[in-house]
Amino acid sequence: MKKLTALLLAGVMIFSLGACQGEESRGKDQQGTADTQADKGLEVMGDNVKYDPNHLVNDGEPISIDWWVWASEDMFRGIADMYEEIHPNVTINIINNPWDGFFTKLPLSLQKGEEGPTLFNVHNSYENLILNYMAPFDIDTDELIADYPSAASHVKDGNIYYADYGLSTGMVYYNKEIWEEEGLTEEDIPTTWDEFIQVAQKLTKFDENGKMVRAGFNYNQYFNAMALGLNYQFGANLFNAEGTKAQVDGEGMKEAVTLLIDLYEKYHVGDKDFGTNCEQSFYQGQSAMTFVWGHFVNNLKINYPDLEYGNFEIPIPSEETPYAYYRYNGEATPAINKNASQEQMEVAQDFMRFYFANDEVQVTLCKEGGLIPAKSVLMEDPELKDTPIVKTVGPHIDRYIWPGAMPSTLETNMKIAGEDILYNGKSMDKALKNANDIINVDLANADFTASENLYKYYQE
Repeated sequence: MKKLTALLLAGVMIFSLGACQGEESRGKDQQGTADTQADKGLEVMGDNVKYDPNHLVNDGEPISIDWWVWASEDMFRGIADMYEEIHPNVTINIINNPWDGFFTKLPLSLQKGEEGPTLFNVHNSYENLILNYMAPFDIDTDELIADYPSAASHVKDGNIYYADYGLSTGMVYYNKEIWEEEGLTEEDIPTTWDEFIQVAQKLTKFDENGKMVRAGFNYNQYFNAMALGLNYQFGANLFNAEGTKAQVDGEGMKEAVTLLIDLYEKYHVGDKDFGTNCEQSFYQGQSAMTFVWGHFVNNLKINYPDLEYGNFEIPIPSEETPYAYYRYNGEATPAINKNASQEQMEVAQDFMRFYFANDEVQVTLCKEGGLIPAKSVLMEDPELKDTPIVKTVGPHIDRYIWPGAMPSTLETNMKIAGEDILYNGKSMDKALKNANDIINVDLANADFTASENLYKYYQE
C-alpha cells in the first residue's frame, strides 16, 4: 500500500472536473521492454475475482495502449505504473482530456476502432452515449458481483461492461473553528432539519445594516444535487414504477424544494446572492456549513489542508427512519473499447482483472476520492473505516438509494429549475413541471430504466 500511495501522491491530485488539462502523461511512442519471465514469484490477488500476475501479456512483446481520463491523472498514472511494473512490456498512456467536451470527443475517437483509446473512464450519466462502444469484461459475472454487490445493477444481457469502484454521496461539512466560537460541540450535531435550522441560525452573522456576512449554511451551485435525493426523505421516488419517466414535479420533490427555499427565505441561514460557489465560500470561512459530495474531502486536503472541519449525515424530517436518507452514485471503472485490436484487448482485459482484484488499488481509489468502497469486504479496511464518508454515512448506507445511471438531463434541468425559482421569480410548480416535461422528452429518446426498484425498501 505504501508503494502505491507514494506513487499517487507524487503529483498534485485534482478531483475538480474543470481543472483538467488535455495532455498525455507520456509519449505514445514510448514502449516497454520485452518480458520473458512468466513466473514472477508474486502472490495471487483477490477474493472472488482473482488475478494471478505470474504470466506473460501479449507474449511478452512490447505494446502500448491509451487510457482516457478527465481528472486525477496522477492517481490513474499510479495504478498504471503498478501494472507496468508487473508487466514491463506494457505501456499505458494516460491521456487527460478536459471534462467539458469529454463525452463529445470520446465517441468520435472510439469510432476510429483500434486507433481510439483502448481504455476510457466512464461517467454513468453518459452510459447511453458510449455503451455501444464497450466490450464486456472477461470476468465471471457472479464472481464480480460477489466482490462488488453494486455491479448487479450494471448487468446487461448477462454481461458487465463497467461497474462501480466506489460509492459517493453527500455530507454536511462544518467549520470546527466557527462552531467553537459559537459554543457548539459535536454534541450539537443535528439529526433533524428542525435541529439543523437552529444550529444554522446560530452560526449565521449579519452586519449592523442587516447584510449577511457569514452564512450558517450555503448550498449555492448545488441546489440540483440536494433536491435530487432529498425527495426520498419525503417518500417520493424520482421515477415512475416502470422506471422510464421522471416525476420531479411530484409532491415529494415539492416538499424537498420548499425546504431548500425556506432555509434561505424563511429561516435566513443562507442567501442565493451570498456567492455562487458554496465550496469556495466554505474554504474562506464565509459559510459555516455546506453540503457537498465525498470528493470535497480530497479538495479540502489539497487546497486548504489547515482548515479544521467535521462531517455529519444529511438531516432528516423527524426522528423516525425516512423512506431513504438520500441517494448515492457510483464512481465508475474504466471500460474497454470493443473495437480494440486483439493484442490491445488482451492487455485491457488483463488490466481490468488486475484492477478489480487488487485491494491496494481499491483502497487508494476510495480513500483519495472520498468514497465508500464498492468492494464490500473493504468497509472494515483499517485505512477506510475511519474516513469521513464511511464513518458518517456507512451505518445507514442501506437506507440510501441508487436511482440508476441517470442521464445528465436530470441534473441539467433541475439546475435550471433552481435558478428559475431562486433568481427568476418563477413559481416552484411551473419550474418543476417545465423541468419534468423536458426531462421526459429526453428520456423518451434514451434507453434508460431506473434502478430504484433494486432498493431494499422500495415502494412505488
